[in-house]
Amino acid sequence: MEFLGTIINYILNLGAPVFVPFIMLIAGLIVRMKFRDGASAAITLGVAFVGMSMLIGFMVGAIGSAAQTMMERTGIELSIVDGGWTTMANVSWAWPYAFLMFPLQVGVNILMLVLKKTDTFNADLWNVWGKIFTAFIVVAVTTPILGSVMALAVAFIIATLQIILELNSGDINQHRIEKLTGIPGVTCTHRMLFFSAIYYPFDLLLRKIPILNKPMDAATLRSKIGVFAENHVIGFLLGVTFGIIAGYDVAAILMLGVQAATALMLFPMISKLFMQALSPISEAISDYMNKRFAGRKLFVGLDWPFMGGSSEIWFTVIVAIPFTLIWAVILPGNKILPFASIINVALIVPAYILTKGNTLRMVILAIIGVPFFLFVGTQFAPIITDLGLATKAIDIPSNQLISNSSIDAPVFTYAFSFIWQCLQGYFVPLIFTVYWCVGYFFYARELRKEVIQDVVEKIINKRKLKYSLNIICSKSDGNVNYHQTTNNKVIVIWLSISGFMLY
Repeated sequence: MEFLGTIINYILNLGAPVFVPFIMLIAGLIVRMKFRDGASAAITLGVAFVGMSMLIGFMVGAIGSAAQTMMERTGIELSIVDGGWTTMANVSWAWPYAFLMFPLQVGVNILMLVLKKTDTFNADLWNVWGKIFTAFIVVAVTTPILGSVMALAVAFIIATLQIILELNSGDINQHRIEKLTGIPGVTCTHRMLFFSAIYYPFDLLLRKIPILNKPMDAATLRSKIGVFAENHVIGFLLGVTFGIIAGYDVAAILMLGVQAATALMLFPMISKLFMQALSPISEAISDYMNKRFAGRKLFVGLDWPFMGGSSEIWFTVIVAIPFTLIWAVILPGNKILPFASIINVALIVPAYILTKGNTLRMVILAIIGVPFFLFVGTQFAPIITDLGLATKAIDIPSNQLISNSSIDAPVFTYAFSFIWQCLQGYFVPLIFTVYWCVGYFFYARELRKEVIQDVVEKIINKRKLKYSLNIICSKSDGNVNYHQTTNNKVIVIWLSISGFMLY
């Protein structure tokens, strides 16, 4: 058992830039892709991951320093250190039962594919640590309530539920993600998308405000305000603004502006590498499935960076930083100082998909979402610190607490970990659980309905084109087919009934 754990840990410790491309190469070879094409795509994917990581690190170094200076100028000190996601991953892998999560995730995915309960193959196996993180939080919270053996069993049940929901989330979000990114056959199976369930009721309200329900993505803004909506210009203006707020001198302000402009201009370039790498693999998988399983599509589930070319994401990430710091100061009970996770992608990506890139609604949702992250980060600090000290996975000074201000899927993880405290009369986690489940159900219904509506529109457009061609071709003899409208209505009614039966 220890030998198996050592092998699994070694493979996963290779990191996403090595491990995920390797998995994609194997998948490509299985679906009869030529080795040279598969190897080229896999290496390009690795380059894309490294490039995205370098850019994010660059942004954290530039913008993060300014954010820290802003916080220092307030004179407020918070007791919990933000260790970032890497610290959480290290602590998770130090959990004694961590190695069991990898075969569990692979097994559940294969079983669901065979039973046709999902169409997503989750290649993002490196992020299995997210399930480990949830499991050890569950164990820590439930052991005093249920006992160690039962707590461990419950932890793996919750982790299995998370695996299933990640696959389901990949299925329901795939259509919208493909429309946003233009990359076919790929979806995101990262648990950060669970936060869309929290945003969804707020977004429904925002849609009722006329000015917020108009297209406001990067392309639309460029058409209205021209050069001021270009990535490098937006980046420069945001960087300069941050420098001024941080109290930098003129030279430092201009340098921060250029650094931010550089990051926002390079993100779309790196994103093109993801498209270049993933397109041939997804096409090979699609062709393979069509030949052997007529009518069934298989989607490849990945981490979020392939969506990193979106200007809307990075604009909102930067704009959210001062609001994160404000919330950290004024939120009652908050004790975490957001620093290592000040670039909080988990806050923004769900809003990007939910709003279809509507920048203004994304900013509003991000402001609403920050307190959830800070609350959960504060609640988890004693548990994360205790495990870190027990396993010696990280060096923690005495009397110091450590956590993360950007825990992925904070409400889901908190709700399903702490729900057992309702047995002790504490019902806040139960309320969060119900809220998340209801939000997820209705958001999933909207996504499925969108697929049906797009299919209807596509069929009608094709038939309109055919009808127009018939008119042109029949003008010579005076014969025109007037039954087209009736046929379109029949199609709409049939697809509407089919869509209703899905729910």
